[in-house]
Amino acid sequence: MNIQIFGKSKCFDTKKAERFFKERGIKYQSVDILSKGMSKGELGSVATAVGGWENLVDTSSKAYQNSTMQYLAYEDDKIEKLLETPSMFKTPIVRNGKQATVGYQPDIWKSWE
Repeated sequence: MNIQIFGKSKCFDTKKAERFFKERGIKYQSVDILSKGMSKGELGSVATAVGGWENLVDTSSKAYQNSTMQYLAYEDDKIEKLLETPSMFKTPIVRNGKQATVGYQPDIWKSWE
């Protein structure tokens, strides 16, 4: 297993996800999405696994509400805006190769073991 956890340091669910893997002795790479962000390739891979990039956007976040994202017409522009503003991502985003989840999903992670 090659686990990556994209999260925010102050996110409670991100901490719970890290604890889930730590308790099972599964090594993971923790990525602070606010400082490191996500590459376009990583976003494409994760979006494919979770049914579209729209599922990665936290529409209740202040960053989203203060952005112009909902008014952009083109999908490419929306993706660029999301990559420019990583605080709009729902977290944690847990990736295992071509599989990925958004949010705290221990039942799915157990099936990866």
